[in-house]
Amino acid sequence: MKQKQYAVLGLGIFGSTIAKTLSEFNCEVIALDKEISCVDRASEFVTQAVLADFTDIEQLRAIGVGDCDVAVVATGSRLEESIMAIMNLKELGVPYVLAKAKNKTYMHILLKIGADKVVRPEKEMGERVAKSMLSRNVIDMIDIDDDYSVVEIVAPDRWVGKTLKALELRANYGINVLGIRKRPHERLSISPSAEYIIEKSDQLLVIADTDVFEKYEYLGKL
Repeated sequence: MKQKQYAVLGLGIFGSTIAKTLSEFNCEVIALDKEISCVDRASEFVTQAVLADFTDIEQLRAIGVGDCDVAVVATGSRLEESIMAIMNLKELGVPYVLAKAKNKTYMHILLKIGADKVVRPEKEMGERVAKSMLSRNVIDMIDIDDDYSVVEIVAPDRWVGKTLKALELRANYGINVLGIRKRPHERLSISPSAEYIIEKSDQLLVIADTDVFEKYEYLGKL
């Protein structure tokens, strides 16, 4: 299977972190920026680092960005540049474009002009940090979409000694249990029986209705 090719346009902290992480997993990455210092820094870890103006479609074409499977537009603070970059990438036929936006207004504009996904990393990380401070039980949480998340939690004290069936987690908390880990770093046991009795050291991997789960977890009601 052919490995995907990536282009990262804009090499600030966000863009260079994406480029470096992809490179660490042996992905082919073309990294572009208008600042030579950013290009020089990225050249140490990406496949190709190029000094370029990504509002210029001919420069992008010459570099070979149109052959990439995924492009990341990482210049979230400069709306005009982001718009031009997305339009150029779509004109070149890049199948999937992810863009960074600094606020909700920018996000809606970038989606309207063709971005496949728009992220607001500062906002999303801020929410994640706040939730980690509120949480009593969550070890890790990954949003699947706007409605559901996969969450690993420490078994709340009030669940200990009860069976999964008796807890009725789906009806009470919008949770479906995918697996149980007896203690940290041990192997996950998938699809536990409804008669399984929760123990104090258990960690549960669940899929949760995010709104319902957060209402209980962050208010200390689990």
